[in-house]
Amino acid sequence: MLLFSVLFAFSSLALAQSDDNAPKTNPPDTNVLLRAVEPGPEGRPTFDAAREEERQRMVERQIEQRGVADEAVLAAMRSVPRHAFVPPDLRDRAYADSPLPIGHGQTISQPYIVGFMTETLQLAPGDRVLEIGTGSGYQAAILGAMGVDVVTIEIIQPLAEQAADLLERLGYDNITAIQGDGYYGYEELAPYDAIIVTAAAQHVPPTLIEQLKPGQRMVIPVGRAGWTQNLLLVTKTDEGQTQTRNLMSVAFVPLTGERNGEQNGER
Repeated sequence: MLLFSVLFAFSSLALAQSDDNAPKTNPPDTNVLLRAVEPGPEGRPTFDAAREEERQRMVERQIEQRGVADEAVLAAMRSVPRHAFVPPDLRDRAYADSPLPIGHGQTISQPYIVGFMTETLQLAPGDRVLEIGTGSGYQAAILGAMGVDVVTIEIIQPLAEQAADLLERLGYDNITAIQGDGYYGYEELAPYDAIIVTAAAQHVPPTLIEQLKPGQRMVIPVGRAGWTQNLLLVTKTDEGQTQTRNLMSVAFVPLTGERNGEQNGER
């Protein structure tokens, strides 16, 4: 859920903040709103050709020309009807090179950032991916269209319910949508082949590291709202350690939830 992006070349290694020594807290209750019945490639829907020309132009000019080359990512972004995920009064801007508000102080991310973050995960059909911050549901829809098994969590109940309803109506059978605090991940379906976080955390949540398979990747923006944020690639080694690389400077809306804020004196 990106407000805007400042695009820089890949930078040097950066260390993520963590709270490994913080007292453990039991995760709050979650509510499963949509459950995958055909995980992986079998559960991805097909779409009609509405506004196809706009999608083709979006992919060519905003995504391919900026270096995203993964054909599975590009194909998904050519097919998923982005206009279905924005408020009706903003649908004429659905394929513009910018984020858009979706209510409740949240946004649907700029198309390029969706493509870039998705490509960075290096996904294959049948992988299980955890998304933190469902928002409009568009990022989950892109992942589902690629034939991965998606688990997506949204803390804001109206957004979670709206996204789950839309994803079901569009025909996705490979997405599990949950209302809950994404800081804690979703242990029931862990471990994950990849994790993508679409709101800025104050630090990399240790629970998400725990739920990531060894050798696999997480993409997460880290930093305070209104300050410089870094989009980090976190790789978990076979020994359970993490290696972190700063990909670019970004500006996301903050990851909400009491646990994310309390480690930094925020409530």
